[in-house]
Order: sequence, then C-alpha cells, then structure tokens
Amino acid sequence: MVPERYPAATNVQPEADAPLPPSLRNVPNLRWRAGGGEAGTRSVPEETPVAITYNRATYAVMMATPADLEDFALGFSLTEGVVSAPDDIEDLEIVPAEGGIELRLTIAPARAATLIERRRYLAGATGCGLCGMESLAEAVRPLPRVPEGLRVAPAVIGAAMATLAPAQSLNEATSAVHGAGFFLPQQGLLALREDVGRHNALDKLAGHLARTSVAAQTGLVLLTSRISVEMVQKAALMAAPVVAAVSAPTALALRAAEAAGITLIAVAREDGFEVFTHAGRVETGR
Repeated sequence: MVPERYPAATNVQPEADAPLPPSLRNVPNLRWRAGGGEAGTRSVPEETPVAITYNRATYAVMMATPADLEDFALGFSLTEGVVSAPDDIEDLEIVPAEGGIELRLTIAPARAATLIERRRYLAGATGCGLCGMESLAEAVRPLPRVPEGLRVAPAVIGAAMATLAPAQSLNEATSAVHGAGFFLPQQGLLALREDVGRHNALDKLAGHLARTSVAAQTGLVLLTSRISVEMVQKAALMAAPVVAAVSAPTALALRAAEAAGITLIAVAREDGFEVFTHAGRVETGR
C-alpha cells in the first residue's frame, strides 16, 4: 500500500440522514419492444452537485458521480492548477449535505490568496470544464511541455483500448458514464475511473495517480469520450505524453496537444486508430 501524501480524507456526516449517495440507483421503467410493453427496471448513474471549496471559499460546483471523491478532489486541484503537488493540500473533508456534497480542502493561505483573482464558479452542465470562466485567456492558457521518451507500438495501443470496456463496471450497469484509464505497456491497465462527466473521470484518474505516486509520463491515458481542449489541458498538467480516445478531437484540442508535445490518438477502434499530433512516439517499424 502506497502511503497517502497528504492527510487522509475524513467523511463528515453532520446529519444521520445525509449519507453519501450511491453511485447508481435502480429505477422503474416501461420497456417497450416489438412485442409490446412491460414493467421493468434500469440501473442509472447518480448525478450529484459537488462543491469544491478551498479554505471554506467555493471555487467550483460540478455535477459528478459520487464515487472516488478523494481522487476527484486531488485530481481537480492538480489539473486546474490550484495546487502543484499533493503536499499542497493540508486537509480534505468529504461533507455530505442536503442537496449535494462539499469537498472541503484546506491549503496554505498564500496559495489560497491566489485563487481570489482567478476564482470561477462552474455551475451548469455535467462536468462542464469551462462554464462561468471569467477570463477568456484562461480558456487557452499556455500549457507545460510533456516529457519526451515514451514510445509505443501500434499493437500496444490497440491492446490498451481493448481493456477499457471490460473494466467499466459502472458503465456496464448503466450505459451512461465516461471512463478514463491509465495503461502501462509492460503491466496493462493500472487504473480506471468513471463518472457522468468526462472531465471528472479524468480528474479522478489524475488524483489516483498522484495519490499512489505513479508518473503519468510512463504510460498512456485512455478516454472513452471525445477529446476537447479541456481534456488536453488536464493531460498536459498530468505530464501525460500519450492520450488515446475512442472518439474524435476538436481542432482546438489538436492545437493544444501540438503545443504541449502530446501524442494525441483518436478514433481508436478494433480496426485501428488515427494519430493527429507528435506521431513520432508511435513506432511504425520504418
């Protein structure tokens, strides 16, 4: 077991009737097929407002699946640039409340002071990455260059993508959540996180890797969603050199990946994939 690099989260339940909600619920429905209709049930993922606060000041409100919340709090803090390392977080409380959950983080006063000028409130669509942004410049902020060195064979990319679906237990039950995984060429799928928001799934993965001291530069970040610029921004702050996704990228995501030195692989299916940026990391055998 890798030790925690910041104080362990504390589940604080101020009221007996305010526990953490489950990740999925079974709901009644009417199933209609060619032969007619019949009563049934369907497993659906929970979608909960999650407020992220620093030193008791609200920074963002995200709609998220209430699972792996410690990973989410740390990963969001890192990929949004609020902190630069897990050690910057002095304490974390997961506080269920009426109508949602508060992830209550305590950080150094000096670092908290910098949030005042760039604070934003992200209330809106599920996992919205840029909602309520006060500065347009922040939307296309300069990104750090990811490390060089990692090279992967095409067969490894195909094998990596094939591990995603079998590992998505929540999506298997609901068919309604995104996944973000981390694949090591010599070991296989090391971790996977799921959420109703694709940004949230990636944040949870980032948090898990940081908590367990796994360097993202050693493997591939895998996504079940399309690749938007926010996903590239988060991958760059994770120092992830290769990002592969089932769906396609946006033009702005490609420009961001090119600038950050990220090898962006998309439309990855059973019959192949497409490499859009920094193709030199993919071994062609030539």
